[in-house]
Amino acid sequence: MIRFIRNWTLPIAMVLGVVSYFVYVNIPFLDGTHQFANRAVSVIQPMLIFLMLFLTFCKVNISDMHLCRWHLILLAFQAFSFMAISSLLIVFPRNEARIVLEGAMICLICPTATAAAVITEKLGGKPANLTTYIILINLTTAMLIPAFVPFVHPHPDLSPLNAFLLILGKVFPLLLLPLVSAILARHLFPRLVQILRKYPDLSFYLWAVALVLAIAVTTRTIVHSNVSLFTQTCLALVSLLCCLLQFFIGRKTGMKYNDPISAAQSLGQKNTVLAIWMGYTFFTPITAIAGGFYSIWHNIINSYQLYRQRKKTK
Repeated sequence: MIRFIRNWTLPIAMVLGVVSYFVYVNIPFLDGTHQFANRAVSVIQPMLIFLMLFLTFCKVNISDMHLCRWHLILLAFQAFSFMAISSLLIVFPRNEARIVLEGAMICLICPTATAAAVITEKLGGKPANLTTYIILINLTTAMLIPAFVPFVHPHPDLSPLNAFLLILGKVFPLLLLPLVSAILARHLFPRLVQILRKYPDLSFYLWAVALVLAIAVTTRTIVHSNVSLFTQTCLALVSLLCCLLQFFIGRKTGMKYNDPISAAQSLGQKNTVLAIWMGYTFFTPITAIAGGFYSIWHNIINSYQLYRQRKKTK
């Protein structure tokens, strides 16, 4: 049973997220706790993102990290695709496909999942190269989100500058403070870092917990949404397209530099907990559905890849 759970952690977490939501909302004596639960999730999700990044960066050996050419190519793809859609929405603010395009923006700029290093290692890739990309894409995202979102999705009560500072204040600590904290911990608390390194799968299981919460939040958004089924279907399809496209581009790019697994996971496997958080924090709650569906698609791909790898090693 334990082996089964370890092998199928990702699909189990997704199913558990959906089931837990419906079980929770259908227990009568918990009706009064819904508002508290929403506030708790809004605090717990960023904490989990922070912890996952911190654990990942604690495992990084600076000497093992180096810049690869495929890093620059994939960074350019994520940055320019995000900026292209942003520019389209800024120039044509009344675009009928706005929600779908915003969903695509989130799926394209979202940083690599912290658990991707674990998946990459299990698939036979190079975790150090992927971790380097995690740092680079987090830096890129921390700059691009505050720079473009205030103009793409302006806040009626805030000037672009105030919106920029507000978003920067939320994104910058969440994406960059874990790196700073890990660097400080390596120098000030080396024994703690050594202990954390003994549990290489810890960030993977934290991600599973975060995934349960993220899927539950997405389920709640879908249930309470007034957006048409057609728009929700389009969000699901655009997230699938973004997922397949990024795994394909990542693998094809990585093959040119003898690192297809690391490159594919770097571009295709996303920190969807962050994507969902960005969706309902900076856009509209319905936009977060794109991140939720992306979570389903990339976890299906990862589960299949891990299944094939287990078959090969038997």
